Amino acid sequence: MDYKEVIENIYQEVKPFFGRGKVANYIPALAHVDPHQYGIAIATLDGEIIGTGDYLTKFSIQSISKVFTLSMVVRHLGSDLWQYVGREPSGTPFNSLVQLEHEQGIPRNPFINAGALVVTDKLMDLYPRPKEAILQFIREVAGNDDIYYDKNVASSEFEHASRNKALGHFMKSFGNIRNDVDSLVDVYCHQCSIAMNCVDLAKSFLFLANHGTNPYNQEEILTVSRSKRLSALMLTCGFYDESGDFAFRVGMPGKSGVGGGVVAIIPGKLSIAVWSPELNRHGNSYMGIETLERFTTNIGISIF
Repeated sequence: MDYKEVIENIYQEVKPFFGRGKVANYIPALAHVDPHQYGIAIATLDGEIIGTGDYLTKFSIQSISKVFTLSMVVRHLGSDLWQYVGREPSGTPFNSLVQLEHEQGIPRNPFINAGALVVTDKLMDLYPRPKEAILQFIREVAGNDDIYYDKNVASSEFEHASRNKALGHFMKSFGNIRNDVDSLVDVYCHQCSIAMNCVDLAKSFLFLANHGTNPYNQEEILTVSRSKRLSALMLTCGFYDESGDFAFRVGMPGKSGVGGGVVAIIPGKLSIAVWSPELNRHGNSYMGIETLERFTTNIGISIF
């Protein structure tokens, strides 16, 4: 399969779509990102790295970080985690408070903001220095020590984190958050601010494409069973209230972030990351979704 030709053709097909989405504006640091950027990178389990466009430009990964923190917590807590957070699609926006009242402070899944806060709360219990632990984990799975927090983005997010603090306090009132809410939201804003490029991102998801084992050092990060279940959650819940449509159109487990990044895997084969900052009405990269739909269509391979 000539992946280079495939993604370069898709790049030319999708590039005219600039202007159909809008950059995230509720976080000031993201509102100023140049919207006319677009990159694609593929990392295969055979060691091949292919990219086109702005694939080496760094951007904040935002909610894609939720996959990393979930992996860190699941490897320690296993199935015990699911008494604190559910595994069902939410059908509501990623920062919604609506369901928490009815469901006694238990978020629907770990990829909406409420669920990610619960996961990060558990991570803070497991790691005395959570920010350093998150960064170290991502560097290891990406095979790159040159990955850092974007402090400007982290600060901007924390200054405008009223909704996330409200989610934290609301869940704490039900006993589902243990740590101080401001400290929790600070860690959460930092994990979302991590800056990576498409190559870093594609490489960092290869352990999931490789059934839980890091292909760079053969370390088992997750058991095969846990890796399978995390991939299932990405397929059903990884794209907010567009997850069903993404599974229908694309057919790959993946995760998006409001920084415009999207990453997805084909188990046993590869990981692909796309970045374009303009978002659709669900908070997912407009051109990223278009790219991945064309990718699985053109190569004739998905998980189905």
